[in-house]
Amino acid sequence: MMKATYGHGTHNDFVLVFDESDQIKFTPEQVRRICDRKNGIGSDGLIRIVKIDGAWFMDYINADGSQAEMCGNGIRVMARYLVANGHQGEGIFAINTRDGLKHLRVPAEGDISVNMGKVQDESEEVTASHNGHIWNGYNINVGNPHAVVFVDTLDKVGALDEAPVVRPKESYPEGVNVEFVEFINETELKMRVFERGSGETQSCGTGTCAVALAATIKSKKNLPAHWVIYPPGGRLEVDIDGHSNATLIGPAELVKEVDLAKFFNE
Repeated sequence: MMKATYGHGTHNDFVLVFDESDQIKFTPEQVRRICDRKNGIGSDGLIRIVKIDGAWFMDYINADGSQAEMCGNGIRVMARYLVANGHQGEGIFAINTRDGLKHLRVPAEGDISVNMGKVQDESEEVTASHNGHIWNGYNINVGNPHAVVFVDTLDKVGALDEAPVVRPKESYPEGVNVEFVEFINETELKMRVFERGSGETQSCGTGTCAVALAATIKSKKNLPAHWVIYPPGGRLEVDIDGHSNATLIGPAELVKEVDLAKFFNE
């Protein structure tokens, strides 16, 4: 048996593999089969939990087998795993990612907050086309790339079975996450997201932070700003301070143990 854990943050779901000594290697094909929702475990990505030079490291891999910089929902689930399994004490601690070091506040129960770092507006207008519609949007960088589009109603977006076409393409040489956003009121938003490497997901932590900054700009607010955002999978909060540093706050749940042995034996 090769034990792993299935968990989620606002139903953005992951398979977590504890590999403190950095011994387990996954091929892209193995990750694709593990994340496959028909024949595998089924998830938006895989998180390998590693310790490098005494520090926890989040090795995040998208469902299509490609590496990603980090994942805001996934890092909260990883933090919950570390505390729940006695590998790390509750409170404030750091996890390293391909986007640098992230500090989290992890209570024994309840929501987890993570400092996501600087959220940047690239000051470039982009367009996203999908299902016969073309929208103008914002190019937002959260350590990974986002195109944020505002719509009158999310119903107009239609099915997100395929990736929206975002231009200019040269602005996103490694692909882009696309968020569609509807204002509920002056402090609350609804969103849907198409994640590069995964497709439409129930939530996206970095995407939520990108949406918060874009909504601040669009509504002509000044920083600091606070937003409550509802992806399909639940409720998240984002605080952006006066220096454009974002804190993401939301739940993280460990659901069950799973066995990955067959994905190595086939």
